[in-house]
Amino acid sequence: MGTTLGRYFAEHSVEVAGYYSRSISSASEAAAFTGSRVFETARDVLAASDVLFLTVPDGAIRTVYDALPKELLRGKILCHASGALTAKEAFPDIETYGGSGCSVHPLFAVSDKNAYRELVDVFFAVEGTPACLPRMTAWLRSIGLHAQRIDGSRKRLYHAAAVVASNHVVALFAEAMDMLEACGFDETAARAALAPLFLGNARHVAEAGPEKALTGPVERGDAATVEKHLAAFAEIGDEDDRALYRLLTKRLLRIAKAKHSERDFAAIEELVSQDV
Repeated sequence: MGTTLGRYFAEHSVEVAGYYSRSISSASEAAAFTGSRVFETARDVLAASDVLFLTVPDGAIRTVYDALPKELLRGKILCHASGALTAKEAFPDIETYGGSGCSVHPLFAVSDKNAYRELVDVFFAVEGTPACLPRMTAWLRSIGLHAQRIDGSRKRLYHAAAVVASNHVVALFAEAMDMLEACGFDETAARAALAPLFLGNARHVAEAGPEKALTGPVERGDAATVEKHLAAFAEIGDEDDRALYRLLTKRLLRIAKAKHSERDFAAIEELVSQDV
């Protein structure tokens, strides 16, 4: 994350002072990739920076902060890139030392250092010390990034949304693969068969929104087909999958009703409201 952000900053006329890490090799690699320096201590990199990003694992952010020389925090902005941790949790007393804390989280899976090429389309959720938020938001936007301010009290909900849109989608795809394999597909064929449907629908929902993208039996008000699906799960004795189908169908009903207020969805509502 630190290397990716540093490279993006460097390519958008932001002076990157450099890197400090417990591993000199990783700091050297990041510095070479961003055209910056390697610092021997955390004190040195803090002293050389106006804004310092602590791009360490979530569980280490507070520990790293606690070890920083507090006399050097005045006028500094410390940032972390955790999706689940608030700035207050990471830097609880930073204002008493004259500094500010922010969380700057990209709504994006950064898998390698070359991901900097894709950051221009990514939204960054920003929250933290009120005094520094306008400056940080304006700065991020000035270098071509999408910055969305959120309230720290909503950080857990924000991160849950990210998990639903990424990790939970992986679970749903795996679920669909298992169903096809139960129909006779092998794993490779199941993945290949679902790919066009999955990718096409993901593109459509991202571009047009859930309401316009919704198709299928729930959207049509086709209770008979929904009933057949529920019966299929009952036949194989998979109550967990049946319960998941019912919960997701309830959510689809909300979208379908907004899209077709004139349609009667009562029969589907009754089916998915029954106890499993």
